[in-house]
Amino acid sequence: MGRRVTVGDLALHVQEAGEGPTLLLLHGFSGSAETWQPLLPHLRGFRTLAVDLPGHGQSDIPPDPQAYSVERCAADLLALLDALGVGRTAVLGYSLGGRVALHLALALGERLWALVVESASPGIEDPREREARARRDDELADLLLQEGLERFVDLWEAQPLFASLRWLPEATRQRLRCQRLSHSPAGLAAVLRGMSVGRQRPLWGSLAEVAAPALVVVGALDSRYAAIGRRMALALPHGELAVVPGAGHTVHLEQPLIFARIVAEFLERHRPDRREVRA
Repeated sequence: MGRRVTVGDLALHVQEAGEGPTLLLLHGFSGSAETWQPLLPHLRGFRTLAVDLPGHGQSDIPPDPQAYSVERCAADLLALLDALGVGRTAVLGYSLGGRVALHLALALGERLWALVVESASPGIEDPREREARARRDDELADLLLQEGLERFVDLWEAQPLFASLRWLPEATRQRLRCQRLSHSPAGLAAVLRGMSVGRQRPLWGSLAEVAAPALVVVGALDSRYAAIGRRMALALPHGELAVVPGAGHTVHLEQPLIFARIVAEFLERHRPDRREVRA
């Protein structure tokens, strides 16, 4: 269950649960608000807002290509929080959602009470590498529209980045695949083009501006993002790093109980009403 909230000319689908300090949950590419359902029982002391990002799930698929950028998405989410009357919030983002979370963290400023980033990057610093990545994502978008969603998902899941998913229970892998196949091909293609890491402004030089406590979660088997995570945790003024054994890129799926414990403990330590709760 959930509701659609209109911000400007965009409607975003939101699933709300619990009571307490607010936590905004942002899924990865081809995910949805449903991504976070297994985590919610561990976050009962918080008001969670799980959002379908633009082009995903039950949120709008804007016709304007300019609507698909990480920066625009962060602005839309800020407007969503305003529309829901949220003052201070924490943000948790995975992969694509983690990139959006970093941009949103900078936009929120003092309204951000905590940040959790799972398997995400602040962006690509080398301009030539950014151009190459944007071209590659454009090619993936073309393939998706030409060959269909099922063929695209086959290729997406075959990436070395997701190799460790083969150890997941069959039922979990099938749920993940069904979630990916539930999306609009046009929506995912637009996200690939507009929200490509090759088209976003890299934030490495801005991480020092994130004043809130920040937790960076990476899987030990995901060597690329583990290295990025170590560097990011050092660049964040109040950054912490959690390297989870036996997990690759999708830590929340591969080691769900460890991920839930790490995140819940971090949020409990930094919750803004901590003094009132202890009194």
